Formats: sequence, structure tokens, C-alpha cells
Amino acid sequence: MSIGIGVISFWHVHAWDYVKQAQEHEDTFIAAVWDEDAERGKKAAESLGVPFFTSLNDMLAQKNVDAVIVDAPTNRHTEVLVAAAGAGKHIFTEKVIAPTVKEVNDIISTIEARQLKLTVSLPRLNDGYTLSIQELISQGLLGEITYVRVRLSHNGALADWLPDHFYSLEQCAGGALIDLGCHPMYLSRLFLSEEVTGVNANFGYITGKEVEDNAVVTLFTKSGAIGVVEAGFVNSHSPFTIEVHGTEGSLLFGTPEEKLLLKTNLGNGISGNWTEIALKDHRESAFQQWVGHVQHDTRADENIRVAVELTALMESANRSAKEGRVVALSEVNN
Repeated sequence: MSIGIGVISFWHVHAWDYVKQAQEHEDTFIAAVWDEDAERGKKAAESLGVPFFTSLNDMLAQKNVDAVIVDAPTNRHTEVLVAAAGAGKHIFTEKVIAPTVKEVNDIISTIEARQLKLTVSLPRLNDGYTLSIQELISQGLLGEITYVRVRLSHNGALADWLPDHFYSLEQCAGGALIDLGCHPMYLSRLFLSEEVTGVNANFGYITGKEVEDNAVVTLFTKSGAIGVVEAGFVNSHSPFTIEVHGTEGSLLFGTPEEKLLLKTNLGNGISGNWTEIALKDHRESAFQQWVGHVQHDTRADENIRVAVELTALMESANRSAKEGRVVALSEVNN
């Protein structure tokens, strides 16, 4: 089964990465392009050797477009995702699904009503270090989880390599947190292994942009375990870092080398010493998983659950930073 894909916008910096994945997959091909920026879209379509459509509905009406990759501005996700679902197209989309839980619920309802296949790009869920950390937690080697910290930051706002529209509050619905911070957010929630009940966020504006370029979010849980999410566009040498601590052990990744270190009171043969743990292989990418769901009529239930919760956490964090208070997840989920 060969799947023709229409590209909905090249707004996001990862758009060409997904196009490359589609080109490299034996069962997918790029069939058409639509972009809210006609000049950018025409240029991309020409380079791909496919037609460019000035009307999204016209592109979605093409018989050789079975599915879409969505890399449109975040504030237009609801518009384009609902349109694609309404036209009966399977959807692979950049995170977040949408800026608010209400929008996400509307999108998911439309997709499910048409029995279409949705997968969200949450790539670090499939990385070997994530799978390894999940296994160590499930084995109980850390005891009861008490603290999780995940940090991801780069120098995009300092070195000026991010596109200007990544600093548009209207288009992005935020800055460093809703873009880069999505990854430490969903990983922190994953490693906490329980529901988050409240969120407290603090934003910094080092470069004076319209959106935050420095962010810290604290996640609260019923058990008392705490998660800390850190993201920024203003750090030249900040490694991607994970810490997970529990009553019986701790693990570290990226401090600063990409090694996974474990110290536990419970491990056979490794008790009491920092020990390097071999990393698992990566799982297939979110894009490959999506193609599989389309071909085999399966659902990305776990991926979608994490993506929906990610929007709830982001909406709560944005509200917390704006209002200067802890925001309960129940406030955005109602």
C-alpha cells in the first residue's frame, strides 16, 4: 500500500525532516504541498517536483493525497487538522496538537468520528535512553519515585538561527517551553509514573523577545513526587539532562556525557555503586509507527494519550506563568 502525503506548511523547522522520512519510507511519497506562505510553499513544491495548492481544501480533495504531514503554525493547527480529518486524511502532526485542551478535544473527536489514524511527533519517547529508564523504573530499582528533572536547551535566540516566527506569541502560543520544552515535559510526566495534579511555571525573557526564552516548570503529584522541566533558547553549552531519584536509588543521563548511570540499594551486583547501564536500541520513529497504523488499521493510543496530556500541561504552565500561581490540571481539563 503506497500512501500519498500532502504537506501542510513548511512553517516548522522540522518540516523538511519529516519530508525526508516520507521520501525514505518505501511505502510513502510526497504528493502535494499547501502552505499559508505561498512563496515558501511554491519553492518547496518545486524542489519536490509536486504541485503547490493555494487552497488547502483543493489539496485535500486530490485523490492521490491519502494523508498529511502537518507543520503549520501552532495557532492554525485546529483549522488545518479539522479540515484534513473532514476530508478523510490520516494525520501525522508536529507537537503540540493544539494550544488548548478544548481545541484538542474538538480535533480528536473529528478524527475519531472518521476513524482516521493520528500520530503526534513525540520523538524522545522512542529513544533508547527513555526505554532504558522506563525499564529501570519498572524493575523497582529506584524504589518510590520522588523527584524527576529533565532539561533541554540550546542557543537559538542567542545565535539567531531560529526563524523569526518562532518568537511570535500569536503563531506559537508560547516560546521555549511550548517548542523545545515539550520534550522534557512529556518525559518528566512519563518518569514520574503518576498523574500530575498541579503546575507552577516561571518564564524568563533574556533576549527581550515577545515569548519566553528561558523557562522552568514544577510539576506536582498526589504522592508528593516532584517533576522539574527546564527549557531555553539562551544556553550555548547546556547538555540534554535527565535525573530520576527515588527512595532506593538514582539515575543520571547526560551529565554531561550521553551515558546512563544508576546507583541503587537494590540491584544485584551493582548495589551501592554508580554503574553505567547499556542503552536500549531506539524504537522505530513516530513517522514509521504512523505508517504502520495506517497500513494495519491499528491505533496510536499511547502516543495520543501522551500528546493530549502534553497540551493540558502546556496550557496549565502558560496560565501559571501569566497569573503567577499554581494551576491545577483540573482547571484546564474541565
